[in-house]
Amino acid sequence: MTRRRMITLGAASAALLLAGDKVKGAPAANRHPLARGRAVIPPANTTPSPTPTPKPPSPTPLPRRKEAIHTVHDVLPTAPPNAISLTIDDGPHPEWTPKMLDLLAEHDVKATFSLIGIQVKQFPQLAQRIAAAGHQICNHTMNHPLDIASLSSRKVDKEITEAHERICDATGVVPKFFRSPGGAWSRAVFGSAARHGMLPIDWDIDPRDWARPGTHRIKRSLLEAKGGDILLCHDGGGDRSETIKALGQVIPKLKARGLSFVLL
Repeated sequence: MTRRRMITLGAASAALLLAGDKVKGAPAANRHPLARGRAVIPPANTTPSPTPTPKPPSPTPLPRRKEAIHTVHDVLPTAPPNAISLTIDDGPHPEWTPKMLDLLAEHDVKATFSLIGIQVKQFPQLAQRIAAAGHQICNHTMNHPLDIASLSSRKVDKEITEAHERICDATGVVPKFFRSPGGAWSRAVFGSAARHGMLPIDWDIDPRDWARPGTHRIKRSLLEAKGGDILLCHDGGGDRSETIKALGQVIPKLKARGLSFVLL
């Protein structure tokens, strides 16, 4: 082998050794993934995962009823004979619900609020305030369809299920009562309420305050209450100033007669 040939081969070998040293000393990120048989571990994802929204617990189905409950003692058999219960429908409403809550707190009365899902969607903080104040929560459908008794089972179940989920998400409370819009009942309505673990409730005393008949007429109707009655009033669906004013006078008068407000 000639001297020139030997010099050329030596230079090539040195170059290869130098290149190998550079690979060994290079940062891991610049090496081939299979260098020295090691797999490259991708950097950890530093973006936090969104916190999943907890699903409400699955309700325990109840036997399907053929009629709605309309007296306190159907729900609370051991309640005293003088027990009455106040229910408030169609909220939450941004103006009237806070006034209703303030009135009830002033008179130390707990009520059952029948909430409409679409209203809860718009005003979730008010739904939270109702629950936080210790009032009972009742499912009153998603959109308050007055023709619910004529709807198909699928549409009825959609109304009740969507409201159930919306109320649970906003308040953390799983409703155990259902009130049908306008007191309209059908086999499908009773069946869906039972599948969701809810008792269907109606009322005994209806002052028709939703029609704004005047404070005096609302008062006169509510003052007819007797032990065991469930009273119906509203905090949604329109101007409820007459209702607020009437209740402010009726509640102390009913208490003075010896009637006791209880929570369903």
